[in-house]
Amino acid sequence: MIDHPDLSRTKTEVVEASKKMHATGLVTAVWGNVTARVPGTDLIVATPSGVEYETMTEDMLVVIDLNTEERVGGTLKPTSELLLHLAIYRARADVFGVMHTHSLYASACAVVHKEIPPLVEDMAQVVGGSVSVAKYALPGGTELANNAVKALGNKNAVLLANHGMVGVGDTVAEALRVSQVVEKSAQIFAVAKQLGNPFLLSHEDVEWLRDAYKTSYGQK
Repeated sequence: MIDHPDLSRTKTEVVEASKKMHATGLVTAVWGNVTARVPGTDLIVATPSGVEYETMTEDMLVVIDLNTEERVGGTLKPTSELLLHLAIYRARADVFGVMHTHSLYASACAVVHKEIPPLVEDMAQVVGGSVSVAKYALPGGTELANNAVKALGNKNAVLLANHGMVGVGDTVAEALRVSQVVEKSAQIFAVAKQLGNPFLLSHEDVEWLRDAYKTSYGQK
């Protein structure tokens, strides 16, 4: 049995984020998935495949070794998008939470292969720029994972073509925040396009907003 002081806390955070993801309409039924990295380890806590979020408990979660990809905790099968999550953790040492959603407006942008530009300040703060679209690949495989990592770059969100979106953060709570803000931004983008031609934030403004968010926003 794995014994690490932060494992229990990480499991609690994953369950809380998963339930909020479902309650706020970022996913429908059992789709979508959430993971978090246990601080100071190569252990990844993942939601199980096909389990209703309303009934999900901490003992249903799966613990994966990032290096071997083996299940080292839990008895259920992990999310079918595990390779996507693991690829992001390997590429981004700053990421400790990953959330994959199928929210309506972000998914609509993914379906038309249209990135969400930096048109509102909160998206610039939490994402760090536009939300790019990763090249399409079938779900669950290494091609999808590699495409997502490439399109994500050093930002905190990416659209998966004809699929959904992924939000990442330094905590799983931050990944949830990113996912919520991206969905709201996608809605604003869709409405703004109907009203006229949206004016985008400049690259310099995006950089300033992102830096201020990381260094001084909130109770820092």
